[in-house]
Amino acid sequence: MTLTEKILARAAGRANVEAGENIWVNVDTLMTHDVCGPGTIGVFKREFGADAKVWDRERIVIIPDHYIFTADSRSNRNVDILRDFVKEQNLPYFYDVIDDPDGNWVFDPSQGPLKKQYGSNYAGVCHTALPQKGHTRPGEILLGTDSHTCMAGAFNQFATGIGNTDAGFVMGTGKILLKVPETMHFRLEGEIQPGVMAKDIILHCIGEIGFDGATYRAMQFDGPGAFSLSMDDRMTIANMAIEAGGKNGIFEFDEKTQAMVDERCKANGTRSTYEPVEKDSDEKFVYDLVVDLSKLEPTVACHPDPGNRKLAKEMSSTQLDRAYIGSCTGGKTSDFIEFAKVLKGKKVAIDTFGVPATPEIVRDLQSTEWDGKSVWTILQDAGVMMTENAGCAACLGGPVDTFGRMNSPMKCISATNRNFPGRMGHKESQVFLASPATVAASALAGKITDPREYL
Repeated sequence: MTLTEKILARAAGRANVEAGENIWVNVDTLMTHDVCGPGTIGVFKREFGADAKVWDRERIVIIPDHYIFTADSRSNRNVDILRDFVKEQNLPYFYDVIDDPDGNWVFDPSQGPLKKQYGSNYAGVCHTALPQKGHTRPGEILLGTDSHTCMAGAFNQFATGIGNTDAGFVMGTGKILLKVPETMHFRLEGEIQPGVMAKDIILHCIGEIGFDGATYRAMQFDGPGAFSLSMDDRMTIANMAIEAGGKNGIFEFDEKTQAMVDERCKANGTRSTYEPVEKDSDEKFVYDLVVDLSKLEPTVACHPDPGNRKLAKEMSSTQLDRAYIGSCTGGKTSDFIEFAKVLKGKKVAIDTFGVPATPEIVRDLQSTEWDGKSVWTILQDAGVMMTENAGCAACLGGPVDTFGRMNSPMKCISATNRNFPGRMGHKESQVFLASPATVAASALAGKITDPREYL
């Protein structure tokens, strides 16, 4: 069996499963957020009763992160709906925007978009927060009401997005009916070269198969090149499995996985026992691709979909209006570090927005110093508009006052994960997906630029 099949078989209480089978599985963790949480709660109450209790209060994680730092009253109210449900159900894992359990969330636009407006428990973007807060465990089933839940596959999990109806059912029963996906195999070999990042790896893979080439399939990444990647890099790759239509992305377990999971579970007091799955020698794949990392170059996914791949060096005539770094995919500490390496001592030529994925990353950037200056200050000195309000921000558009949102037609190069028309705001805008290094080089030049020019 493949890694995905092994996890699903275990969760179904079976010795083995095959691709195409429909099976009932036991869920280990359910995550929801402010966009889909109210709808999920509504389904749960409608189907199980107004006074029903969730199947396991220790296995539900609620993380407001999407439409947070906006004056839109309905968006603010969504967070209050989550808070009311958490109190009603006595759920321990709720990462609220405010510290007052009886309060109401209201964003204050008079303070401006850059100054921190959240309490001590706020966690930021759900997919980045889940591993930081100790909710990702190898060999388990993690479901979330968000398509990029597949990011947790970096931790040897079966992680996938589901809709509100399915989530409402899981909330009440702890089970879900799934079809076992076929598995596509991506063997990573060789060493990644300077100027090339994990984002380039996944954009290359998606470009090979198309933005629908993995529809309802698992994407398994393994090989010596995969083991050489950091956990942040693996998260970037697993996150974008959905951009090829994938059901999930998944990596093997190793000492890097163990170190991060053990540290985070201990630090947060979350469940620390887990059982990873290992590769079999007789795995059956429906597709095989060997990727030589040493041959990859900085890559860009062009408008209007993530599969429209070109090399950055071929796009120097593409003028830009905006640059953006952030989101679960491109807003991690390591992403900003690579971004800052390119920008240090220089000035951006276009409006450039920086949105760390979590408050912890904000602290990392403000406390890490190079030559007596914090990385945060280095980025500000380069002209980057850095906000302390960690969250999804303009990655998915949001209300018109969302930080970095494109409210008019323009061209933006972004370290985020999706570029369908209207994704980051105006439906006539164009989004070019690239690595943080490529975004940084392009911000300096005002046009799409290969970051190797600045190394």
